[in-house]
Amino acid sequence: MKEINIGRILLENRRKKNITQDELAAHMGVSKACVSKWETAATYPDITLLPRLAAFFNISIDELMGYEPQMTVEEIRRLYQQISCDFSTKPFEQVMAYCRTVAKKYYSCFPLLFQIGALYLNHCSFAKTPKKISSVLEEAMQLFVRVKEESENASLKEQALNMEAFCLLRLGRGEEVIELLSDSIPLKMPAEPLLAEAYQMTGNCQKAKQILQAEIYQSMLILINFLLSYTKLCAQDEPSFEETCHRILSITDSFQLETLHPAFLLTTYFSLAQGYINHENKEKALNMLERYCHLAISNIYPLRLQGDSYFTLLDDWLKENLTLGNQLPRQDLLVRKEIAAALTETPIFSSLSDQIRFQEIVQKINRNGEYQL
Repeated sequence: MKEINIGRILLENRRKKNITQDELAAHMGVSKACVSKWETAATYPDITLLPRLAAFFNISIDELMGYEPQMTVEEIRRLYQQISCDFSTKPFEQVMAYCRTVAKKYYSCFPLLFQIGALYLNHCSFAKTPKKISSVLEEAMQLFVRVKEESENASLKEQALNMEAFCLLRLGRGEEVIELLSDSIPLKMPAEPLLAEAYQMTGNCQKAKQILQAEIYQSMLILINFLLSYTKLCAQDEPSFEETCHRILSITDSFQLETLHPAFLLTTYFSLAQGYINHENKEKALNMLERYCHLAISNIYPLRLQGDSYFTLLDDWLKENLTLGNQLPRQDLLVRKEIAAALTETPIFSSLSDQIRFQEIVQKINRNGEYQL
């Protein structure tokens, strides 16, 4: 991240113009010693002199001050990974304080504010107490609200709106979610097929394929999420629940999510296991948990977003279009800890604690040295 550095900028621009400190001092009506102190950062120019200095060098005041209100995508990616690692290794309040400092400094860099909000969401469990977790969620929500209201990027605004709703759900404020989203679901008419056809028409078939691969990939993940949500509405409808589970697993197998997106598949198995417990089907719940365990202890690390032999053009698309590129929002260390703890710390699975199969699943995960807490 860049700091304000008037001295360096003055020195660089003065040398570009090939003028001396005496000449700059004469133009500004100050002494040579003043210019020297400015360039060595011993002092700063009076604020009233900044417009004249910027005009002299034909640069903006922001450029003169070396001030960068925006971060590049690469800088955001590096910062996100650094902070995500810090959440796993440093005191929670210390990392939160750092995040707040960064957010204030780059308060108009909306992609960064969005990712800081995402960091809060993905690590709020470190706050420990329900009251503190709620406070972190509120803080995240305010960042998403700012992005939604101030950003000019339509896609980012929509993502921020959805994340605001997610925060409200986590806070138990369902009525506010309804009010927020009830008028924001338009008829979906995707532009990607049209854009792909246009690229094909102009001879760029590779770009056309990439666009459609990316849309198929995203739509597949969205569809599974829809189906998982639908299973929760089938509490009194066993046939619908079973059929929905069957269709979810058919999609995950067909698209080979075990290699394409194992982190998403882990979440899917875990959610289905919870659903089967709610339907008092311990046998199928254990089947899902065995799948969960088998995948969790397999060679899937480091976890990344990636293409495969079918989605051959997805990797470049991820790097170009996602702020975090192919990185997942949480560090592997945190994910592994959650995998190991999830089975024993999720209350709904307590009914399985006396089952030998469940005990073996827990032991397999805990025996694996990489998952020891």
